[in-house]
Amino acid sequence: MTPICDYHIHTPLCGHAEGDPAEYAKQAVQKGLSEIGFSDHAPLVSHTDPGISMNISQLPLYHQMIEAVRAQFANKLTVRVGLEADYIPGFEDKSKDLLAAYPYDYVIGSVHFIEKWGFDDPIQLQEWDKKDVNDVYREYFKLLRQSAQSGLFDILGHVDLVKKFDFHPTEDMSREIEETASVFKEAAIVIEINSSGLHKPSHEIYPCMEHLKVYCRNGVPITFGSDAHKPEEVGRDFNKSREWAMAAGYKEYVLFEKRKVTRTVEL
Repeated sequence: MTPICDYHIHTPLCGHAEGDPAEYAKQAVQKGLSEIGFSDHAPLVSHTDPGISMNISQLPLYHQMIEAVRAQFANKLTVRVGLEADYIPGFEDKSKDLLAAYPYDYVIGSVHFIEKWGFDDPIQLQEWDKKDVNDVYREYFKLLRQSAQSGLFDILGHVDLVKKFDFHPTEDMSREIEETASVFKEAAIVIEINSSGLHKPSHEIYPCMEHLKVYCRNGVPITFGSDAHKPEEVGRDFNKSREWAMAAGYKEYVLFEKRKVTRTVEL
């Protein structure tokens, strides 16, 4: 059975997605989903960049847009409101205030920056040539652990995004993954099975099977997200995502409301 929810859906307000939110909801209904969540890129707390995230002045409009979709699809689809917020060390208090300004059903925490380097940004791809890949991986997983321990987030997104451009470590990272899984479990973090990686240079779901098995063994719950930036991407490859989760040992996934896990669903 295909997962019934897609919790990682964007809107044009982030500056790099397209399509009206109602079009995303319509696609979800056509895909047979019963629940979706919009989780557009939250305003950055360290700087502004209209090409990758909302501006703080757009938050009221964001919530109005989602409420309109919720009303339009009231009899067809459960619509949750979330955010995808970047974890930026040193800006935890500012992030906390931002996330407390409106009620959310969940917040996805993501690591897109190592210091000021957007390591998954195609525009900054050449910076990889100046880096030691092993050091980048270690720093990335360190930031994931810090984001979990911050208490800011309910879900952590695409938890091996560092592989996006198909750069892989030459050293054993198993200790990093084991430590990260332990921190996730202690912090009651949920991770997402994110199908968008299949359409990136890595051609692999986030997270990879090796890591996902470690998270499963440590009792870290999962949910599902397409990371849709176009309406037709809603629920994309969810059959593969389900198979991925089950192959790692998962038997269920969770749903959210008002920043609490409210239901578990069998795979």
